[in-house]
Amino acid sequence: MTATDLKCPIDLLEHWARTRPQSVYLRQPEYGKIRELTWATVWDQTRRMAAALLSMGLEPGDRVAIIAKNSAEWFIADFAIQAAGLVSAPVYPTASSETIRYILEHSESKVAFIGKLDDMALVKSGLPKDITTIAMPYPTLHCDHQWQDLIKSHDPLQPVVKAALDDLLTLVYTSGSTGKPKGVELTCRNMAYGGKAPMEKLELRPEDRLLSYLPLAHAFERGVIEHGSLYHGASVSFVESLDTFADDLRNASPTVFQSVPRLWMKFHSGVLGKMPQRKLDLLLRLPVLGNVVRKKIKTQLGLQNARLCISGSAPISPAILHWFEMLGINISEGWGMTETGGASTVNYPYRADKVGTIGDPMPGTEIKISAEGEILIRGDGVFPRYHKEPEKTVEVLSNGWLHTGDKGEIDSDGYLRITGRVKDIFKTAKGKYIAPVPIESLVFEDEHVEQVCVVGSGLPQPVAITVLSHETTDGVPEDEIRQSLSQSLNRVNAQLEKHEQLGRIIVVPDEWTVENEFLTPTMKIKRDLIEEKYETVVTAPADGKVVFL
Repeated sequence: MTATDLKCPIDLLEHWARTRPQSVYLRQPEYGKIRELTWATVWDQTRRMAAALLSMGLEPGDRVAIIAKNSAEWFIADFAIQAAGLVSAPVYPTASSETIRYILEHSESKVAFIGKLDDMALVKSGLPKDITTIAMPYPTLHCDHQWQDLIKSHDPLQPVVKAALDDLLTLVYTSGSTGKPKGVELTCRNMAYGGKAPMEKLELRPEDRLLSYLPLAHAFERGVIEHGSLYHGASVSFVESLDTFADDLRNASPTVFQSVPRLWMKFHSGVLGKMPQRKLDLLLRLPVLGNVVRKKIKTQLGLQNARLCISGSAPISPAILHWFEMLGINISEGWGMTETGGASTVNYPYRADKVGTIGDPMPGTEIKISAEGEILIRGDGVFPRYHKEPEKTVEVLSNGWLHTGDKGEIDSDGYLRITGRVKDIFKTAKGKYIAPVPIESLVFEDEHVEQVCVVGSGLPQPVAITVLSHETTDGVPEDEIRQSLSQSLNRVNAQLEKHEQLGRIIVVPDEWTVENEFLTPTMKIKRDLIEEKYETVVTAPADGKVVFL
């Protein structure tokens, strides 16, 4: 992919505002109704807010934070920061107050947009006293400025600042599954590639409808949805709240839908909670009725018009992908990192024989495996450096190649399979090294399991800590669940080398969530915290192969 193929997001926004001014770009649900914003409206508000930011005394390169759940104004705030020649520093709205304060101070943000929040007190306690705040037009914290007032009181900025490809565009902080989050510097080139490459690979088009609900503070959502929409001119809908998610998804009826394994598992459990697997299998085998059932399930999920479904951010079990395939929902698994500006590979066009891989590279991305088995990646998406941390930059960048920290293998067709995370691999008491992710994928084949974390550092055999699905276990006797898990344990172990075989399955009562800090904002499990919490149980002698806490 050449430099002439890449355009900065603000240039693309201006293009659509001039060529399709009255076409609807953003659809924001509010109190059960939809507020529609055209390309012309978004462009106008972007330039007005850019002028407002500059009127606050900000200078080129100054940092502006965004702390908010997804909304139309999140997009516009991001565009305005770019149009003013400033640098955005998005923050997960679910982050702890300590993390919020760290990011704002580390990035030296002078202004922060504050939008929809679940915990206003938490965010408020994380704000430095000297930061200027702008309230988006939703119920939120009391701020120094109101969105609508700034829009009304400023004329559109003319001309907007046009960034060069290698200018710094944003600081994206890693979600921090361990330690403090690192500030990943992403340039206009990186973010442009993050929008352009998926458009080409996924064959996106202007008539596509997207839904933005995964955190925009993450490069995956921002690259594929926000910046991707700018490259192919698609409309984007948002979600009003968690309570309205199902209705908003159905109303948006996206043609392209990307999610994370956690939600695909929720969808899976929800379907089986209403229709047991045996009955579903029977109905799907019937020629006419089977198609009716498939259509009904897809409609209930809001995916009746989705021609493309994607899973990313964390590994997903091949068994779950094959289960959805049975329903006529082909989920293309993708992979990428904050440090690669978003998606780097994807199994698209969907190939059932490649389920279990994360697909082949996006156009313009090179991937190879090091002598140590580590995945290395090079291309326009790869970041230039970590913010203020040159020693960490040197650890992962060498001669243009990013050392990802993931171990993998490439098949004869160029499809990449991740075999484990270097930092996740642990050694048992027998001196054998274990990669937990492949084992977890096998455990997920039990329909009762919704979350799993395989641990075992220093143990004779690894152990699977699991959280069960309420939808598939409510009303089911414990003995029946225990028997199912015992059978799953035998099935899993039959597919593993002796040193990898699970010693037992432990069932814990509490779900792992972002709120209780056992999941990152992108729904990855925090292995160290889970292992620490259940250390006593994991190391204690136990009767039986399935243990309920």
